Amino acid sequence: MELQQVRYVLAVAETNSFTRAAERCLVVQSALSHQIARLEKELGARLFERTSRRVRLTPAGAAFLPAARQCLDAAERAAAEVAAAVGEVRGRLAVGLIPSVAAVDIPGALRDFRRRYPDVRVSLRVGASEELVEQVKEGALEVAFLGLPITARPEGVDARELARDRLVAVVAPDHPLAGEPAVDLRRLSSEVFVDMPAKTAGRVQSDQAFSAAGLGRDVAFEVTNADFLVRMVGQGLGIAMLPSAYASQLTGVTTVEVTDAPARVEYVICSRAGRTPAATAFLDVLGIPAASGPNASG
Repeated sequence: MELQQVRYVLAVAETNSFTRAAERCLVVQSALSHQIARLEKELGARLFERTSRRVRLTPAGAAFLPAARQCLDAAERAAAEVAAAVGEVRGRLAVGLIPSVAAVDIPGALRDFRRRYPDVRVSLRVGASEELVEQVKEGALEVAFLGLPITARPEGVDARELARDRLVAVVAPDHPLAGEPAVDLRRLSSEVFVDMPAKTAGRVQSDQAFSAAGLGRDVAFEVTNADFLVRMVGQGLGIAMLPSAYASQLTGVTTVEVTDAPARVEYVICSRAGRTPAATAFLDVLGIPAASGPNASG
């Protein structure tokens, strides 16, 4: 089995197309198809079902995929380690982040990182904190930036606390609360809310605060995209509670202090298996040392 064959299989599985996979891999389709056919012959099983309309994995192909990804990741990591040993940082870097991360300047860090390490290819994935933790555990991400309630900590990963913040109310500029210097949860409980889906970290911190105060609230809209959530608030569809450091960067809405607001913690996490050279270099750009000591989480 050759690594190039593994790359071709993964490309077809991810694009569901031999044509698009060939374009991604910068080869002609006939060459890609030939190499996959050779691998199927070597394995003694077909990896894909091909019709004139679609391509999909066979059960054998689905079974092959996880180990294939691990094989390719290991090969790429080995090459990156060799390069690092002679003073070069190259390879790939997968970074995950929540939309409201504010403890670090990710775009600025990526700008500086790109200048120093132009041979590293970076992918960014935006998602919920709990999803990012799982992706770091699985090795799909090398580094991730999370926001969690103070009652929760990342489990099964190396973690370092970056900052603590409190939530503020975010309202439309013409909302009656927009002129208030501060409000409390009881006053907010009579409002209609726009919030993240139930049980996500971004939602739990608010739910816990209202519950602890013996209050209920009406979450009329659940949104997975933070930018769209803010746009909905700006249109007067409801109010939201967001971290103050993040909310201070927003336009088209007004923020109001909440006297008994819940707090949250931002973390950076990495795999317990260790950092890749690219991940180490990226965190060095941010001035973040290895996770250890009292701030490390397990």
